[in-house]
Formats: sequence, C-alpha cells, structure tokens
Amino acid sequence: HSHPYVVRAAAEQMARLNTNTRYLHELLIEYGERLTATLPEELSVVFLVNSGSEANELALRMARAYTRRKDVIVVECAYHGNTSAMIDISPYKFDGPGGHGPRAWVHKVTLPDIYRGPHRGADAGPRYAEAVSDAAQMAEVNGGVAAFFCESAVSCGGQIILPRGYLREAFAAVRAAGGICVADEVQTGFGRAGSHFWMFETQGVTPDIVTLGKPIGNGHPLGAVVTTPEIAAAFANGMEYFNTFGGNPVSCAVGLAVLDVIRDEELQQNALAVGDYLKDALNQLKSRHSLIGDVRGQGLFVGVELVRDRQTRAPADREAARLIEQMRERGVLLSTDGPFHNVIKIKPPIAFSRRDADELISKMEIVLD
Repeated sequence: HSHPYVVRAAAEQMARLNTNTRYLHELLIEYGERLTATLPEELSVVFLVNSGSEANELALRMARAYTRRKDVIVVECAYHGNTSAMIDISPYKFDGPGGHGPRAWVHKVTLPDIYRGPHRGADAGPRYAEAVSDAAQMAEVNGGVAAFFCESAVSCGGQIILPRGYLREAFAAVRAAGGICVADEVQTGFGRAGSHFWMFETQGVTPDIVTLGKPIGNGHPLGAVVTTPEIAAAFANGMEYFNTFGGNPVSCAVGLAVLDVIRDEELQQNALAVGDYLKDALNQLKSRHSLIGDVRGQGLFVGVELVRDRQTRAPADREAARLIEQMRERGVLLSTDGPFHNVIKIKPPIAFSRRDADELISKMEIVLD
C-alpha cells in the first residue's frame, strides 16, 4: 500500500496538471499502449473509468449496443459492482439481504465449485459450462443473450478457481448464441494469478471485454474497460460516452507507475512463488486440523474452507467468524466469503512475502489449536 514510487508519480502529476478528460494528454496514450500490451492482441481499445463498478457498468452498455439484446448470464454468488445495474447482475447482492431475486432478463448459472458443487471430477469444467449453454437457450425467449459476465476466479462465491475448460466451453456456447463474453478481472488481475498476468489466461481463452479495477491504481480510484475495435465501433452509436475524471492525467500517471512497479519488482513472479509456498503451508495445517476441509487458490488468490465434518462438508460458519476475530486480535486481517460464510479469503497485496506467509501460518496454527 502507498508505494513511494506510485505516491511520487501521483504527487508530481497533481502538482503539474490535473484536468477533466475533454483534453487529451500524452499520458493517456502511453498508458493505453502499456495496458493493452499486457493483453491479447484483439483487446486493443481502452476506456478509462474510476472504479470496477463503473467498468462493469460500461461493459454492460457496450454488450447491449453491440448485440442489440438485453439478457445477461451470470454465475451464482457473483459480484460485479455497486451501481443499480450491477446489483441487478450480482447474485451476491440480489439473492442476499435486501435483495429481490433476479430480473427477468438475468439468467443465473451454477457456481462451478469442484469442492462443494454437483460436479467434482476431471470433466467438471465442461459439465458446469452446460448450464451456461442452457441459459443462452432460455434467453432466446427474450430475444437472445447479450453477454455472459464471469469473474475469472469467483471471489464472493468462496475463492473459487474455475475448473479446467469451464470458460472455453462457456464462451463457445455464448458466442454460438450471438452473445459476447466479459471477463471481470477487477479482483484477479495485474499478476495476482502468478502464472499469468490475467487470471482469464489460466483458462486459455480471450474474452470480448475485460473489466479492471481495484489493484490497477494501488489505492487510487481507477478502472478500465478493454475491448475489441468491433465492439468499440458499435458502441460509438451517437450516444456520447463522457467520464469527467476517467483517464485524467493523475490517474494515468498512477496507472503507469503501478505497471512499472509490478514489472521492476517482479511482483507477478512473487505472487506465484509465495502463493505456492502459502498453499503448501496451509495444506500442512489441513493435515493437522480437521476443521480445514479444503485449500484452494491460484497465486495470491487463496481460499480456506472450514467444515465441521469432512464427509458431510457441513459449513463451519461460526468457527470461521471466530477465527477471523482471533486473527484480528493477533494483528492479521482476514475475512470470510462464500454462500455459507465459511471460507477464509486470503488476497494480500502481491508484495506479500514468505516471511508474511510464515507469520500468517504461525498465528493461524495458534488459533486453530
């Protein structure tokens, strides 16, 4: 947090000039080029916004402009943002307290959870993707599917790593039905996967739209939508899109500095090495504590599911809440997620070190004992 290189870039640009985005500036061009260089070649048009919620909101508008359709397919327990439209496509919210269920144009598919869900074998990915194909067919009643929104790893659903082949088959089904595919990388992007810069790359797919937020600015409010020239051209339909502060000079300076730090400090490589080290240590804890039912993750996107019985997999929600509080008392901040609030989510800054991991594990061992 508050990396001095990023802080300096922001302060220097703020002192030099910050203005609204009616005025072009070189940093805007440079940042767009640097950002798209990390993505597949097809994804070459950038729209800068101020948050992940704004990014997903804009992606929905683009999908509807391009397809001239309304219906959206989303994954059970997914969260895509805090605007009214994003609440409508976030089962985490519309199925939760204060929610009123899905709109008629929203089609919810099964969470592809290989620990707790109905499909747990080697063919789980394609089998879960069948639900996406079915949803696309159901959308035909309303004129067809506009988009499939999917987090590249499902956070609020319990730190779910998508099974192999899931996005490949799901994307194929959506595109065959005339829809487009949106990868929500707001919580998973920028090297957190370790093996790849973007989590969707672990699935061997290229989305039609990618949405970015959270780590993109190291705490500075910044977000982005990256898409293809064809979708961008369809969106330029006469209804001007203007975002007062999206892509302002300070935000672009910050975005560039973040990319510099990830590259120069080899933080993606760190996420892979430390993430593997942490998962190994957590699995050792699992071997000594029956409360831990599952350890899963990719890079520094890690979940620990607590259960009262490993055979029945009864969720240990109260125990998870107690663990969180006892860890907080020891100076470690964690939280829970998942539909049963029994998954400990571990998503530290990707500068997280082996020493940090050792401290986490040693304190968790004390609490579990």
